[in-house]
Amino acid sequence: MPPTLASLVHHSALKLTVRAGAEHLDTPVRWAHASELADPVPYMEGGELLLITALKLEAEDPVAMRRYVKRLVEAGVIGLGFAVGVHYDDVPEALLDAAGEEGLPVLGVPRRTPFIAITKAVSAAIAADQYRSVTAGFAAQRELTRQAVAAGPDGLLGVLAGQVDGWAALYDAAGSVVATAPEWAARRAARLTADVERLHGRAAPASLVVSGADDRVELHSIGTGRRPRTALAVGTGTALGTAERYAVHSAIALLTLTTERSRALQSAEQRLGAAVLRMLLAGEPGHARAVAGDLYGGLLDAPFRLLIAEDGSSARAHQEAHGRPAEAPADPRSTLADIVESAAARAGETVLVVPDGGGDDRLVLLFADGGAAAEACARHAEALDAERTPGEKPVAADVPWSGDDLVVGLSAPAGPIAAVSAYKQAEQALSVARRRGRTLVEHEELASGSVVPLLADDAVRAFADGTLRALHEHDATGRGDLVASLRAWLSRHGQWDAAAADLGVHRHTLRYRMRRVEEILGRSLDDPDTRMELWLALKVTAAAE
Repeated sequence: MPPTLASLVHHSALKLTVRAGAEHLDTPVRWAHASELADPVPYMEGGELLLITALKLEAEDPVAMRRYVKRLVEAGVIGLGFAVGVHYDDVPEALLDAAGEEGLPVLGVPRRTPFIAITKAVSAAIAADQYRSVTAGFAAQRELTRQAVAAGPDGLLGVLAGQVDGWAALYDAAGSVVATAPEWAARRAARLTADVERLHGRAAPASLVVSGADDRVELHSIGTGRRPRTALAVGTGTALGTAERYAVHSAIALLTLTTERSRALQSAEQRLGAAVLRMLLAGEPGHARAVAGDLYGGLLDAPFRLLIAEDGSSARAHQEAHGRPAEAPADPRSTLADIVESAAARAGETVLVVPDGGGDDRLVLLFADGGAAAEACARHAEALDAERTPGEKPVAADVPWSGDDLVVGLSAPAGPIAAVSAYKQAEQALSVARRRGRTLVEHEELASGSVVPLLADDAVRAFADGTLRALHEHDATGRGDLVASLRAWLSRHGQWDAAAADLGVHRHTLRYRMRRVEEILGRSLDDPDTRMELWLALKVTAAAE
């Protein structure tokens, strides 16, 4: 503990007496300073015990003393030491009354106690407190290191919570709580997810202070890269002291070592994953399994999904449209990889991640079908679609825009033998996602849906408009309804009576209209290719209306 006015009063060698403000003696003393200036405030920093002999003060003038004491209190002076028997035989009543009104403690300093003795006592107490803090910090560092080695992050958090007399929590790259100490803090830590995401949006190292109803929480990013991989929360009842601060900094360093894999190891794993993927796509599942070994071998023993992700081109424009800086938007592929890897780690699953697989802006992932990683990917895609779809979830001005503009194609469940087909399926789904303006499309959707939405392309729409333009121009003159008649006739597979009934006209009228269609288009409706193209043109234009 730092020195206080009470500890100075109890110092046997100083012989100080309390003359006013006895209820405020527990205030910490930052320094003891002697000054005979009538106004020493410009030279005060706050937290000082001011020592005076009242040489230049009108110490018996109540008005002057009230003004003097008020100035001291406003400057942060926490006590006044008055030398008794120097210029005044006792502390003047005017000074004591003013000090009592302002709640400023006044200590009587006997003549035989020099001011320098008080300054030395304060200095020694501060040095002793700092030494205790450093010693306690080193002891905490040793215990934190021992627990980190023996029990990992969970053990480290337990020691840290005890050191700060509060609680601690660890978050993954997706902002989810992965460990807390004590256990009761899990609910409190979960309420800070939005703040952790805000912290992850900053370049490491970064920190935030969040004030709650019952505690004060510090959030610190953990990691050495531009994007932090994890975050540490430390909750306490009051601001951290020196010893507690040592413990937190030691925990940050140790968590960085225990949770942040070395770049060399990351690079080696990525090269191994890329080699496994190349062998799978080369039709060599046996070799791929042998190379995968224990690291990825389990992933190849069960049905997996192959995912291809690309970042879109509108992320920067979207940021600028919402008034957010666009100099360094977050890489949406890295964000997706962090989310999927974090979910897989919590579930004990294996994920194969290959950055730039198959292209300069691609990310390829392999993860277990139906597992936590697949679910996390789907949830992330849904959140992005909701965020960037007008009318569904407007981006609030106080919510940081992440820059995500992701396009993802997901294959059907496959095994090592079918990896080539899975890759083609993911590419096809990716192409459809890009055309439809969606974040994620699964290949299974394509097999179960209609082919018409796949034709939602500017070139196809232009073809459809050009094919039917002459018929629309004819109908605009009021000389018949050729487009509706053609649609009814094609929908009834050329059955005259049924199509005419749908239109409410005689079959001879319909026959005449179909001859006019052939004359205007210069094509025969007996040609199945012509009928197919006209039907698709009608469907495409109808979908666009």
